[in-house]
Amino acid sequence: MNQTGPARPFTVGFDLDMTLIDSRPGIHATYLALSSETGTYIDADAAVTRLGPPLEEELANWFPADRLEAAADRYRAIYPTHAIAATPAMPGALAAVAAVRELGGRAIVVTGKYQPNARMHLDHVGIEMDAVIGWLWAEAKAEALREYGATVYVGDHVGDVRGAREAGALSVCVPTGPCGADELRAAGADVILSDLTELPAWLAEYAAAAEFAPLVP
Repeated sequence: MNQTGPARPFTVGFDLDMTLIDSRPGIHATYLALSSETGTYIDADAAVTRLGPPLEEELANWFPADRLEAAADRYRAIYPTHAIAATPAMPGALAAVAAVRELGGRAIVVTGKYQPNARMHLDHVGIEMDAVIGWLWAEAKAEALREYGATVYVGDHVGDVRGAREAGALSVCVPTGPCGADELRAAGADVILSDLTELPAWLAEYAAAAEFAPLVP
């Protein structure tokens, strides 16, 4: 046991899409609605296989540059109507966040999604977070992870791995999104779990080994 100083509190960061929530049905419906409104073809089936990067990267496949900003703004405006109710929590998501709290830690979401929409998703599925930070992708996620002192970041995409590594946090990945376990491992993920149902047991071992203390006595 380390006797050199007091135990430290800990923060665990989570990605949102395809980590805590299965956003494919809602995003699919929103793309179809945007396509109908604008008269622009969008292959929603293909788009939901590429979740992770910023919205504008996907919309650039379907809209010219001079219409891209307007299309993204309209997508975000109609998103709550089409996406929130259609989107369930991923298996094990609620228990994973609860496990952080049971160990005295705090849980935050750091996502590339528009922050108000991210909060609506969490409210809908009943996941309460200590903070929700949106519009950060890949290495930019390190800004929030460092600000909140996150020592672990849980995600499903190689961009999440890059963000964790940039922040000096442990990268824990679940291959429940577009990236498989081998791809995540090759990108530098420190831990690969089958899904979030495995996180509570892993987290208990990690917290004990790292000698983290509760945030509240």
